[in-house]
Amino acid sequence: MVIALVVTAVMTLGHRTAGTDVASIDGHPVTRDELLFHMRRLAPTVQNELRNKYHVTGAIDWKAKAGDRTALQRLESSALDEIRRDKTTLVLAKEQGLVDSVDYSHFLAELTQENESRAQAVAAGQAVYGVARFSPEEYYTHRLTELTTGLKKRLSAGGNAPLRVTDAEVRRAFDADRDDWSAGATTYKYTRLVVPEPADASLRQRVASARSLADVAAGEPGAQLTTGMYKGPGSGGLNTHDQDLMAVLGKLAPGAISAPVKGTAQVTYYELDGRTVDEDKAFADYSQRVRQSLVEEKFDAYLQRRVDGSDIDINASAMDAINAEDVQQ
Repeated sequence: MVIALVVTAVMTLGHRTAGTDVASIDGHPVTRDELLFHMRRLAPTVQNELRNKYHVTGAIDWKAKAGDRTALQRLESSALDEIRRDKTTLVLAKEQGLVDSVDYSHFLAELTQENESRAQAVAAGQAVYGVARFSPEEYYTHRLTELTTGLKKRLSAGGNAPLRVTDAEVRRAFDADRDDWSAGATTYKYTRLVVPEPADASLRQRVASARSLADVAAGEPGAQLTTGMYKGPGSGGLNTHDQDLMAVLGKLAPGAISAPVKGTAQVTYYELDGRTVDEDKAFADYSQRVRQSLVEEKFDAYLQRRVDGSDIDINASAMDAINAEDVQQ
């Protein structure tokens, strides 16, 4: 069969594959077992793509055409694209001393060693964090996540680091999204009107035409008018009550009154009396998060340049030997 791959546009013949390998990436072999591992991992994702994009129904026939390629060819292409990106990540990790090898056999050896270590800890009554035993798929994701985190840390440290983020870059990114970053350092002053149900049917109209909630409360039986102040949570999270309050206050301009908020046997209106932002506090709370976001952006771009510059060579005969039954095992 003819192998149609996304990566063919940048494929070179700089490194030849061994007869038993399906491909090589910058001279690093991609074994048949490695490709099948990724194909089986990605099969559910490709199946969803076939159903959504090509309207395939029922059980997937990997031999059937989906567009200009068979379903199996699309799965092979997706797996090779992922291997190329992940292998490039591993090459970077090896360059930084985070791993000793980028080969699939090394991954399997690490998996065995990790599971044996966890089994010994469990047997000894020691605490084991996470799962007691990794499946190959779980450990692959776990390992790649750890290596990516380590790479971001190492490649962003030092004056000449490729992912270095300067204080000026952090400030520019913060200023560009000031509203988003400043939300947690905003103080809201508000007035709240609570009216017991069943409220007068004309209440909404009276609120809409009033200059303030105080004007409405004066003539509403059982109404409770209070004032309050809410300070944003900084870099922490919001509890349910604060989320509800922010959902209302965050949309109001000073002097505006909210739509009615239904509650248990009552209806509530909010009026925003004022809003102030402590930008120094906002920057102090969020600068580290902004910096991390910039590091991640730089890492993605840096890795993609390495991927784009890598050489991949395909062993067509080895690829031809893979069939649908191999994927379904």
